[in-house]
Amino acid sequence: MSSTTHAIHYEKKNLPALAGTIGWGVLIAGLAVAGASFAMDPLRAKYSSIMLFMFLAGVGVCSLFMVAIEYLAGAVWSTPLRRVFEILASTVLFLPLFALPILPFMQDLYLWTHETDEILARKAAYLNQPFFLIRLALILGIWILFYKLYSSRSLKQDTTGDQQMTHKNVKMSALFIPVFGISITALAIDFLMSLEPHWFSTMFGVNFFAGSLVAALGVLTIAVILLNENGYLIKGIIGDHYYSLGFGMFAGCVFWTYTAFSQGMLIWYANLPEETPWFLHRWEGSWKVITIALILVHFIGPLFGLIQRKNKRNPHRMLFMAAWVIFAHMLDLYWIVVPVFQPKGPTLALTEFGFIAIAVGFLIVLVTQQAKKKNLVAIGDPKLQRGLAFRL
Repeated sequence: MSSTTHAIHYEKKNLPALAGTIGWGVLIAGLAVAGASFAMDPLRAKYSSIMLFMFLAGVGVCSLFMVAIEYLAGAVWSTPLRRVFEILASTVLFLPLFALPILPFMQDLYLWTHETDEILARKAAYLNQPFFLIRLALILGIWILFYKLYSSRSLKQDTTGDQQMTHKNVKMSALFIPVFGISITALAIDFLMSLEPHWFSTMFGVNFFAGSLVAALGVLTIAVILLNENGYLIKGIIGDHYYSLGFGMFAGCVFWTYTAFSQGMLIWYANLPEETPWFLHRWEGSWKVITIALILVHFIGPLFGLIQRKNKRNPHRMLFMAAWVIFAHMLDLYWIVVPVFQPKGPTLALTEFGFIAIAVGFLIVLVTQQAKKKNLVAIGDPKLQRGLAFRL
């Protein structure tokens, strides 16, 4: 199929069958390992399910956030890439499925579901299972609704060229941004911070957002570069577009570092018994190695790997750095979750690799399946011509 809009020629090509085969193979292998893990080491598998869910939730909703930001800011550089953003944002449709392995085991995972003391009694109005499930349903329902509205209007614009679709999405973005901020914070508090319910941090939600945004940009970068370099997008996407993705990853890593440092520094300075144990657990024994590694991987590595302009324009270096920042976010989730059930020190088991394979396989399958149904470029968007002409 070919379409011409304002002298722009886009030819839709089918992705190679091998891509889908690889995706399904990795996904099935991951599911097999996860199934074996639930049989042999169920507690570790349950906690790994939280890491998988929160990784995919962050990637999905932050991809949707990127769509909203483009509309709201009137950005043009990302318009030729936005359909890829929309495809990855469709991850939110599957989040209820990835939450299912967690919900039946909340008694095993969350102390506040079956124990109480003075601190937990004060938090009981928020930390109780019925309200937890209501919040989860509302959050996922809202994300799915916004995704459906963005996507349906964007796809409709492909065929009609109606600019009102863009105007409607711009207005909707003004509503989505504050809803996004509240909802991603609530999800981070519910699934991650409440694993150790005596502890609290007002920076936790924004820190999770920063890490998830970096991971989402990493996944987006890999998808965009592989699709573009193999001729599946549209002629005109060049190094300047890659540079913008690289700058986003760089800025996101710096922002994550700022929020992580602010959280740690303020708790260290206040030295309150309700706050410091969470960090002390991650600074004792061999967990100290992971803490230091997290600083190096999530900040120092991206700082030197992405600060140079030439690196952000080079597709091969960008692919490497995108994989790097995705790994950094996974390490961050590991550092948050695993000390809860393994306080003496970290170990790496086949369980983690199984759940990583599920995430990777799922994202590959998601892109290949969506690419069969829709254009990979928003050919009806009025900003597309300016987006292709974008130069730094």
